[in-house]
Amino acid sequence: MNRKIRIGINGYGNLGKGVEFALRQNEDMELVAVFSRRDPESVDTLDPSVKVLHISEAEKYKDEIDVMILCGGSATDLPEQGPNFAKLFNTIDSFDTHAKIPEYFSVMDEAAKSGNKTSIISVGWDPGMFSMNRLLGEAILPQGETYTFWGKGLSQGHSDAIRRVEGVKAGVQYTIPIEEAVNRVRNGENPELSTREKHLRECFVVAEEGADKEKIEREIKTMPNYFADYDTTVNFITEEELKKNHSKMVHGGFVIRSGITGENTSQIVEYSLKLDSNPEFTSSILVTYARAAYKMNQEGQTGAKTVFDVPLGHLSPKSPEQLRKELL
Repeated sequence: MNRKIRIGINGYGNLGKGVEFALRQNEDMELVAVFSRRDPESVDTLDPSVKVLHISEAEKYKDEIDVMILCGGSATDLPEQGPNFAKLFNTIDSFDTHAKIPEYFSVMDEAAKSGNKTSIISVGWDPGMFSMNRLLGEAILPQGETYTFWGKGLSQGHSDAIRRVEGVKAGVQYTIPIEEAVNRVRNGENPELSTREKHLRECFVVAEEGADKEKIEREIKTMPNYFADYDTTVNFITEEELKKNHSKMVHGGFVIRSGITGENTSQIVEYSLKLDSNPEFTSSILVTYARAAYKMNQEGQTGAKTVFDVPLGHLSPKSPEQLRKELL
């Protein structure tokens, strides 16, 4: 490649900042600009020389940016911003509402094709890396079961749900795999596991002064779609303790495929992650797939794509010759 891949970042929260970190480690890319809904003067990038612009200015850069990395949230940002950007730029996003991925894919596919662009959606570790490993496991071991465990890690969505409870000043929630369940899977038992049998939920809550802690605990434990189906513990702590011990965004998990081949020969495949920073790791994946989106668009492959559609070689800055010599 004669020149560097020109990258834009839309949204500069934890994910956007992680993308800037990741770009520093990829010499074949350069950051052109950061776009934000906030006042550009209030956005402090790692490199103060990076151009920061309001999101309304993005269209003016459609010929200066090869791939726009979308760092908004899945609930409200990406459903609106994704299609609008996909008409103008090759895009990467981490849309992670699993049940709505088919619908989002269709919208993004239409938008990207209208502008002859390439949009790789739902890039991250789940969906993303875990998705690839689920596919590999099922394809290689068709007779078997796939198990996905998350954690131990801080869940941003469940933490937000805690903070919405009346009387809660601050709080975080950790998803914790139940060790007995993980061991049964690793032992090849192929157990049928309920939601409650796979994960625990542990909450650390800072209550408002004078708040009814028993009421807070009851509301958290009975919250549908978040905690009601799990064994949940609620720990009340001080604000100082929360900042000291629970400020890191650690996460991780496992994908395990347990199956049989031949004459009931047991085979187990496992992929695992242990992350000090969930957003920084996700950002590194987004940057890797930005390279692939650029290559695929250069080849004339337009429309929406997922990790299932991207050749692994396109993720690497190395040539096919290098890959065959060094990694195969």
